[in-house]
Amino acid sequence: MQAPEEDMYVDLDLDDGTNVHCQVLTILEVDGHDYVALLPEIEQENEEETEVWFYEIVENEDDPNEEPELLYIESDEVYDAVTDKFEEYLDELEFDEMDDESEEA
Repeated sequence: MQAPEEDMYVDLDLDDGTNVHCQVLTILEVDGHDYVALLPEIEQENEEETEVWFYEIVENEDDPNEEPELLYIESDEVYDAVTDKFEEYLDELEFDEMDDESEEA
């Protein structure tokens, strides 16, 4: 799992024609595949329950300079595995923050 060194953003074109600007939260590896956790910059009804979107990252092996494609995760099993990995990532962040606070005290 990796968090971007600096804030990274992508623009997604949704099926309804809407374009959504999203912050890349982290890249996750699950069963040999890479997935991205995105925070869409849209108004959300309840800010305490922020919606995070997950997509599979597919790179063109023939042209590494080509922009990677983000694919919708169709399998519930894969989606659950990715969200579990994201929860582990959040737990690590929380632990690291607690560890940093204890070192400062």
